Amino acid sequence: MKRVYSDKHGERPNDKRLRRPNPDRMSKLSEEILVRILSFLPVATLIDCQRVSTKFARLAVDVEVWKAAYYNEFVLPRASRIPGIRYAAGPDPLLYSSKAAKWLDDRDLVKKGANTNWKQQYRLRHNWARGNCAVSEIVITKRTPAPPLLVLMHKGILFIADSVSGLRAWNTKDRRALLACTTLAGIENNTPRLPTSLAVDCHNIPQGPVRVVVGFEDGSLTAFGLSREDGMFTKVFSRPPSANGCLTALAYASPYLLTMTEDHVFSIYDLKEEAVSHSSPSSPRLLHSLRSHTAWPPMSLSLRTATNHVTASIAYSIPTLHSGWTVGIQETLLSHEGELLESRTAMEVYDPSHCLSGSSSLSSPPTSMSYTHPYLLVTRPDNTLAFYVVTSTASALSISPGSRLWGHTSSVSGVHVGVRGKAVSVSRLGDELRVWDLEGAVTNGRPDIGGEFSVRVQPARTVVAEEKLGLRFFLDQSHDDSTISRGWVGFDEQNVVVLREKRGGGQSLAVYDFS
Repeated sequence: MKRVYSDKHGERPNDKRLRRPNPDRMSKLSEEILVRILSFLPVATLIDCQRVSTKFARLAVDVEVWKAAYYNEFVLPRASRIPGIRYAAGPDPLLYSSKAAKWLDDRDLVKKGANTNWKQQYRLRHNWARGNCAVSEIVITKRTPAPPLLVLMHKGILFIADSVSGLRAWNTKDRRALLACTTLAGIENNTPRLPTSLAVDCHNIPQGPVRVVVGFEDGSLTAFGLSREDGMFTKVFSRPPSANGCLTALAYASPYLLTMTEDHVFSIYDLKEEAVSHSSPSSPRLLHSLRSHTAWPPMSLSLRTATNHVTASIAYSIPTLHSGWTVGIQETLLSHEGELLESRTAMEVYDPSHCLSGSSSLSSPPTSMSYTHPYLLVTRPDNTLAFYVVTSTASALSISPGSRLWGHTSSVSGVHVGVRGKAVSVSRLGDELRVWDLEGAVTNGRPDIGGEFSVRVQPARTVVAEEKLGLRFFLDQSHDDSTISRGWVGFDEQNVVVLREKRGGGQSLAVYDFS
């Protein structure tokens, strides 16, 4: 029975207060004020606001809201780690402003005329930081060719070279389409040539053709231009075979090309743009050639341009008398007219106090190496990586004491250092990829072994319609150990690409999409 309360006069007490409906003050505010309010909300709350109403769904994706969120989450922390930038100009130069904000390496997103989807950019960087991605596969060959494939990635385009299928360009976006292909046979006798090295021009004009250089076993090289509109490769430069041996490494930044041969001959060529107008491929002009007697593979070449000079660098490994192996670097400084200004070398600085914990001393030869100034990463045979910081000034060149980076649980087959101090490493079985934040691992210009600076890439699993339990289900979800990595890994802003090979034959490219 329902209990009835009454007082001594027989009247029911008024135990509930009269509730008045809350007035809707938010609807009376202008959209400009609402956008300003939304800009102070956390991202998780901002996403929830998109489900409140049609009006808030439109306001919560405003450009300025996500632009501010992107700046505060990804640009501001990086700027705070750079010494002296906080007080470079103005009282608060690092506070977000739609017109006056320091964007550092993200300035391409805010350049004049850019129509940037800031929410998509935020999601992209967030997925990189968490290791969240979707994975797909591009089948290259049904059977493994005798010479391994050469693969290089540049701004969403995959360049693949081998002696059988020639040079091919694939689009990692849209429908994974084949953009263009051409033969690599010799010009004179039309015989197949074995490609041994590959490089893409890092100074390409956005609307112009993409330049790619292929080096061959006989010491010859050919430069191609890829036209995206026509879907064709055009030969631009060609050099005949050389007595110095096959080309093992290349680096290309217009108009300079670096080459390294198996006999450790380091050469610098000039590929001027005006030579492209000729109907037949032109010959690159040799500027300087140096021979090294101490450099050992693996090696990594790089080119960077400054206001007054161009720096050509080669990082390499060196055997030592007592401590096994170490790393070295040589820089060659050129004027913009091609004149040799200076050549200098440096080796890892030995620091006993630093080596007591997390020593990066190499007791055996490194397995791979990648150098993008100022970061140098070396993979070791013991499932770890060695991390170094290179300091290059007008008067000195030095390599900091290295630090060992842990994270991989199996043999590391390849590593690649990209822009903004981001690096990707891959295990030999290809089932473990890690993204490294090298900027966060540097304190006072040297590696800092404290803290966790990597995240494991976790591809999204296929959604199962009905629940399946049991051992068979978990075995099907595990990694196929018949697939191995060939040691090559590359990435751009949206994708990581790994070259995989089936033990029974066949090669494919695994594309990890973070967008």
